[in-house]
Amino acid sequence: MERATIFVSGRVQGVGFRWWTRSKALELGLIGFARNVADGRVEVLAQGDRDAIVRLQALLTEFPSTAGRPGRVQSTTTQWGDPRADLVGFREL
Repeated sequence: MERATIFVSGRVQGVGFRWWTRSKALELGLIGFARNVADGRVEVLAQGDRDAIVRLQALLTEFPSTAGRPGRVQSTTTQWGDPRADLVGFREL
């Protein structure tokens, strides 16, 4: 099990991006959350199988989106870390 925090920049707030991310993360069997950041980015914390996290990363960044992703992603930054024991499910915060 691995954990990644992905910061997504672009037009990603107020367009259903967090809801869509939650849906895809649950399909991939990931736990964590997606939340708005005050600077306009969305922070996605995803924990689970590394291959599933990499797939979510690809869905977040692909252009054009083949999965109906809302908004417009300009860039992402990913930070890998140790798994957290306090995560349950995948939530929109």
